[in-house]
Amino acid sequence: MNTPIRTAAALLLGVIACGKQQAPIAYEAVPVERRNIVVSASASGAIEPVLTVDVKSKASGEIIAMHVQTGDDVKKDQQLAEIDPRIPRNNLAQAQANLAVAQAQLSNAKAQLARSDTLFKAQAITQTEYDQSKLDYANANAAVIRAQSDLENARDRMTDTKLRAPLAGTIIAKNVELGTVISSPTTDVGGGTVLFKMANLDTMQIRALVDETDIGKVQPGLLASITVDAYPNRPFEGSVLKIEPQATVQQNVTMFNVLVRIPNPNHLLKPGMNTEVEIHVGQRQNALAIPNAALRTQRDVASAAQVLGLDPQQVQQQLAAAAPQAPANQANRDSASLGGTQARRDSTPPASGSTVMLTMPDGRTMAAPAGVTAAQAKLAQNAMNKRMRGETPTDEEQAAGRAVFSALRAAGGMGGAGGAGGMGGAGGGGLRRSQGEPSTYIVFTLRKGQPTPVQIRTGLSDLDHIEVVSGLTEQDTVLVLPSASLLNSQRDMQQRMRSFTGGGLPGVQQQPTTTQQRPPAATPTRP
Repeated sequence: MNTPIRTAAALLLGVIACGKQQAPIAYEAVPVERRNIVVSASASGAIEPVLTVDVKSKASGEIIAMHVQTGDDVKKDQQLAEIDPRIPRNNLAQAQANLAVAQAQLSNAKAQLARSDTLFKAQAITQTEYDQSKLDYANANAAVIRAQSDLENARDRMTDTKLRAPLAGTIIAKNVELGTVISSPTTDVGGGTVLFKMANLDTMQIRALVDETDIGKVQPGLLASITVDAYPNRPFEGSVLKIEPQATVQQNVTMFNVLVRIPNPNHLLKPGMNTEVEIHVGQRQNALAIPNAALRTQRDVASAAQVLGLDPQQVQQQLAAAAPQAPANQANRDSASLGGTQARRDSTPPASGSTVMLTMPDGRTMAAPAGVTAAQAKLAQNAMNKRMRGETPTDEEQAAGRAVFSALRAAGGMGGAGGAGGMGGAGGGGLRRSQGEPSTYIVFTLRKGQPTPVQIRTGLSDLDHIEVVSGLTEQDTVLVLPSASLLNSQRDMQQRMRSFTGGGLPGVQQQPTTTQQRPPAATPTRP
């Protein structure tokens, strides 16, 4: 077979593949099951001791003995090192001798005062001489007290030559060696010599930097999981101690220091280790859950129905019929977010005190802020609806939309609206719902072997699975469909193939497509 024939055959096979009846899109049926859902705020930081102490000696001189090394665990008052005691010992002996002299002088002064008292009563001495005897006795008594104080200080300086641990802990740094001459902080204006640095490693802490977008969910007492590179398969458990009030800005990113305490009984964690911290800002134990990929919103429920071969209008009617079963305080929002018809949403009575209602792209219904007229709201609603259908709003509608949404942002009513729609709303809303606020979505389940839309209320999400508050049971099965972007890419590729072949070859029937047709590309010139 020559080259032109092979080329024509390959082209014919490609066109036939595109022209065949499109096979139904395969979906994955996932049973509803119970699992533990944990939502975490990620951060990184370094391990540091809770308390670190610089050990100095009150005595000055040469180190003549070293009893510990780096890494040794010591008890409180355990001897660490010994300083040359010769000068303190001599000072102690001198203080003892001075005390003996002072005590002898006090004894003589006391006897002299007794004699002076007898002579003064016999009028043998004058008042001045008697007063001098009392002054000599007082001076001798003060000298004894001063000598006793000097002796006590000398004994303390002698004791200080044996350096002891101020607390129970671990020697994490040793700055001197045997024979080093050190200075005392009591006599050195420079602060003295630091001999050791020690810390209690039984409890460690992490100063983790948490992004400002997650700091509002972090509270003291929350559990945290810590992993280090030294033990990749062994997570450590800790708890949030406090949140520092002052922010830290790094590369234009605002973060806050969060202190996390970690028990470390076996001293496996060392100071300076880099860690990854997951702060559990929300968790559910044994919760009914489904994959996030199974969730649908009002914006994409029609396309999902087409993929499953269902009539979008019939799906909307089924959802609208099920909407009144929602709780009374959620009826307005749920009927809009779960796909009630446009007429039903327009007929929903406005909230108390408001005259204009808006249906957001994610299906939520909210009151328009003060100052927005009904005409502006209608134009803004038309602009949103046109963008959802892929159409271009008019200049008047775009101007009204900008004005309304600016008023919404100023009133604080746009929180979380941008994350809704598609799977972005499901995943991104997980952390927001860590406080327990439920949201409403649509899923397709198998009922009597047929795909059926069901309204559900959801809770916490960990970005992979989401808690089901109501609407499903453990006996149900949800359908996980391919993403809309994947389907659109497949359809675009088929359209390009049809355009390339100039609409097909004789005898090959083309399958009509439901997607919006693009202008056909220029047909290549054939020889």
